[in-house]
Amino acid sequence: MKKLLALVAVFALVAFAAPAFAANPFVDVPMNHWAYDAISQLAAKGIIQGYPDGTYRGNQPMTRYEMSMLVARALATVDMDKASKEDVEMLKKLVVEFKDELDALGVRVDALDERVAVLEENLGGWKFWGELRLDAKWTDEENGAYGVGNDTDFDLNRFRLWMSRQIDDKTTVTMLLGRSGSSGVNWDRYYATIQLPWDSSLMLGKWLYDWEGEAGLYNDDEDAWFTDTVWTGFYWRKNLAKGDITLFAARNDNDENAAYTELGDMYGARFNFQLNDKFRIALSGLYFDYDHDYGTYWYHDYGTYWADFGITFTPGFQFKGAYYMQDHDGPNKATFDDSPNAYKAIIDVSQDTLKFTSLWIEYANFDPNFHTALSPWDNFGAELTPGLTMPAISNVWETDALFVKLQQKWSDKWATYQRYGQFEHDPEAYAGLTGSFDITNWTFGVQYWYTPTVLFELAYDDVDYDEGWTDVDPDLKDDSLVRLRTWIFF
Repeated sequence: MKKLLALVAVFALVAFAAPAFAANPFVDVPMNHWAYDAISQLAAKGIIQGYPDGTYRGNQPMTRYEMSMLVARALATVDMDKASKEDVEMLKKLVVEFKDELDALGVRVDALDERVAVLEENLGGWKFWGELRLDAKWTDEENGAYGVGNDTDFDLNRFRLWMSRQIDDKTTVTMLLGRSGSSGVNWDRYYATIQLPWDSSLMLGKWLYDWEGEAGLYNDDEDAWFTDTVWTGFYWRKNLAKGDITLFAARNDNDENAAYTELGDMYGARFNFQLNDKFRIALSGLYFDYDHDYGTYWYHDYGTYWADFGITFTPGFQFKGAYYMQDHDGPNKATFDDSPNAYKAIIDVSQDTLKFTSLWIEYANFDPNFHTALSPWDNFGAELTPGLTMPAISNVWETDALFVKLQQKWSDKWATYQRYGQFEHDPEAYAGLTGSFDITNWTFGVQYWYTPTVLFELAYDDVDYDEGWTDVDPDLKDDSLVRLRTWIFF
């Protein structure tokens, strides 16, 4: 009886797996016995093997060695992704009880602890995490390039509280309560992720997507040109052996999306392929359908389509880039180009490769009237200069951008970085203006990780306008900034 009871306890650990019924291999266990199904399934899974004469001998007391063998086989059989918390707790108790015997058998129980920790994290209820970011800024100019009044600003520009819960083995709910930039505290995200057949998944609700970030087309000191935005709708992804396919249909229903200020629908598709360990290529497309067409160039239906690629020469040394095309349905086509293009090329080298620093070199070109989520300058200078914007006519300029960033990690505590940006604008005789209008920006920063979750950063940033800009906006003037940032992750 002791053997049967112990066996049923082990059976409870694997009962949630798909049943594997088989003919009873033991001649001394009748089909009408209360433990018949348990013994049959455990035998089919290889957890129990019986004696050489074909008997099970269920009434015979079980030795600790025999019981430890059952626990060891159960460890190898149990699917932790499908186990309940109660099942795991039972298995943990058995492991503790028979630890010495399992050690003698060479069974690693530390792996069980890792698997149990993951399981408990997912099934134990809600998970919470977040971040808090406070910037103290001092500038040379009031209301200058950095948008800081009275030369000084203390800005709690980011507060984010994430929460998620795994409802079952296929569904997770995620929400974000937060504040970014100058907006108030809002429910920025709330969506469900459902695992579907054929290795695909579906997000529905209010979610963020970032195809450009996934492709490594910008770094932490830049911004995405089109993606890295929040939409409300359906987002479906199918994983492939070498890549993925993504489709979405969404709506900007409340004017909260900074990239698009008018109500409308957005549709997107991306085909991303890792051809081998050296080369990746992707084709993407976005189409925005406004509810109402306005008498301006921007607020009409338009599409953006691009191809991006990545070439890995050696681990830590990549060349990547993208070519963008747009098709606008707006008015004034005689004045505005309705099919502008843009492109970028990037050299990305890690510190492990260069030893003393990482290196990011990026060149980009925008045709006049090329429409991104931000103006061309904002895409590169937005991290330290969130208030720096071009004049209202900025989108009619042809723009060339050269952006360089170096970063040195000296230890787990200390890091330094440097940035340089050169932005040349050709007005193409727009509004009677000729010549080149340049902006130069450079930065030096020091980071100190006080703890693994608390970061202090001190940075100096400088912006210089070409003299030609005074013909466009007399209020534009050179400026510099000192920023002390405190960033807490929890």
